[in-house]
Amino acid sequence: MHYILFCEDKPDSEPLRLATRERHLAWAADQADVIHLAGAMLSDDGEHMLGSVFILNLDSEEAARAFTSEDPYTQAGLWGNVIIRPFRQALPKL
Repeated sequence: MHYILFCEDKPDSEPLRLATRERHLAWAADQADVIHLAGAMLSDDGEHMLGSVFILNLDSEEAARAFTSEDPYTQAGLWGNVIIRPFRQALPKL
């Protein structure tokens, strides 16, 4: 099953995001077997990162929670809000 993680950064936390970004990207590269899609959410002008979205291929919500708990961004205290929901892909058809 797929799970979507919608992770919003705490206000004014871009310096923390940038300081942790290399560790986060290295960690995420090691998770390629479960990451269906991932990337940063951007400000309206496209200039600033405000959060992250992941679509994960995992067996349970508990596995999605474990995934996010291991993320260097989580461990650094970047997220102000994390929403985890089951996700069913409709398009493109698999």
